[in-house]
Amino acid sequence: MLLLVFCSMEKALLRTEYKQKRNALSSGQQLRNDDLLLLQFQQLDFSGVNTMMTYWPLANQAEPNTHLFSGYLRHMIPGLSITYPKLNGVNSMDAILIDEETVYQTGNWGITEPGSGPVIAPIEIDLILVPLLVFDEQGYRVGYGKGYYDRFLSNCREDAILVGLSYFDPVALITDTDEFDIPLTFGITPQHIYEF
Repeated sequence: MLLLVFCSMEKALLRTEYKQKRNALSSGQQLRNDDLLLLQFQQLDFSGVNTMMTYWPLANQAEPNTHLFSGYLRHMIPGLSITYPKLNGVNSMDAILIDEETVYQTGNWGITEPGSGPVIAPIEIDLILVPLLVFDEQGYRVGYGKGYYDRFLSNCREDAILVGLSYFDPVALITDTDEFDIPLTFGITPQHIYEF
């Protein structure tokens, strides 16, 4: 019974638990996990990807180093357009196209984002790295609880590739998902790729 309770949890409990688990990793463990995540990521098929959205990892949250993944794709896909999220109000965010001249700033939530740049429509994005703390075996994720990504993803194409990166295996079930939650296409851990 204890195992069932551990594997199936509500978002708030999972959010607290996985923040603690991630912050308990040493910098060496995190670097090793980033390398293993990148090896898994490199196995995906990126043949239809021309535009991606990534995000700047939150240093104080021990997030995976997303710069490794965008750097790899920039090398593999000549002319790849890369966007970063920028909060544009209380309830939404835009995808901002970046280039070598982009100046970044850190906003109120400690999120580093482009200061300015062209806004790219969600339907133009082929691949999105979606931040998370943990995901479940159905592809649903626990984020930071603000809902920005679910609102943004609801405007993306159904065939957009949504990738979540986690240092930890998925839990069996997030018990309080709702109709607005959008599942990942792939959940990647250091040892496995989960396809949904």
